[in-house]
Amino acid sequence: MITTTKEGALTILTLNRPDKANALTPEMIEALIEAVQDNADQKVLVLTGAGKVFCAGADLDAAKAGLATSPLWEELSGVIAEFKGLTIAALNGTLAGGAFGMALACDLRISVETAKFFYPVIKLGYRPQPSDPKRLRDLVGPAGAKRIFLLGEKMSAVEAHRIGLVDCLVTEGDVVLAAQELAAMTLDAEVEHVQAIKTMI
Repeated sequence: MITTTKEGALTILTLNRPDKANALTPEMIEALIEAVQDNADQKVLVLTGAGKVFCAGADLDAAKAGLATSPLWEELSGVIAEFKGLTIAALNGTLAGGAFGMALACDLRISVETAKFFYPVIKLGYRPQPSDPKRLRDLVGPAGAKRIFLLGEKMSAVEAHRIGLVDCLVTEGDVVLAAQELAAMTLDAEVEHVQAIKTMI
């Protein structure tokens, strides 16, 4: 349910469970962690989803069985954040719940205009993943983070772009292709140069 596509120094990881809105199981998260680590020498890593939803968060049955509070989410965010090359979340649709973690851990987020963004921890009685509040606050400020976490606001892609959660909106065409075009100059650079600049930032 995770597919890997390599194009030179770029790797695309695709959540491939479109019939379940790409909801994550423990096995899928473990496969994502392994795939990110296996591609550690790549200049660019793109995360995307199959179908019309990027990821609905945790699979409901898996969440009830303990995935909702599993350390796997934080492990996934950690390996993405530690990736030495450029990471891009190419959001082909809605981003919800625990899936926020991997998108927030990426360097950039681009999204189709029809996507929605919501992280309903206030409704479900869970806390966010430990690293998510700081990463979200750094992107959208304290008030923006509170809108998402404490109000349970379902945000449009346009609003997410306005407040800084999303870096680029894709109005037409393939969001993965847009990510590749965005990363063209990074792909032309030496990998050590990419890693050095990212470390400085």
